[in-house]
Amino acid sequence: MASFIILMGVSGSGKTVIGKTLAPIINAEFIDGDNLHSQRNVDKMAAGIPLTDADRLDWLQLIAKVGREHVAHCTSCIIACSALKKSYRNLLRTDNASIRFVYLKGSFGLIHDRIVKRSHQYMPSSLLKSQFETLEEPQADEQDVITVSIDQGISEIVEEIAKVNLS
Repeated sequence: MASFIILMGVSGSGKTVIGKTLAPIINAEFIDGDNLHSQRNVDKMAAGIPLTDADRLDWLQLIAKVGREHVAHCTSCIIACSALKKSYRNLLRTDNASIRFVYLKGSFGLIHDRIVKRSHQYMPSSLLKSQFETLEEPQADEQDVITVSIDQGISEIVEEIAKVNLS
């Protein structure tokens, strides 16, 4: 059965590296949601300006559409997308009954330490604070979300996700 998985969490939580590692294990295509942003959004983030809900709307709709198309073609995909607010996750759920979220959870300190050591095309570490302020952690009523702690190695994180039935 085809699945549509969103790897969610703040910038620096490991969405891309986890997605690239997990995809071949579960026979899915990995798509970095950052690559689906409009140039306008990229320019804002590169300038250190946090995106607004209005800025994210088209981006979230495109991610939902890509996931829907994969499932319709009986292929699985993993998309890295921060999905910081419940309203964003609800938008992604629209017409996507098979969607599953994996929340990569970590502390500000842990993620800040990681983010300052990496180079990212348009996500300066200064935006991490605004991401944590925006983050609405998934609650018990969001039964299509599993939470995985990122205070372990990549292989352990991937193994934990792969053990869960995400279809």
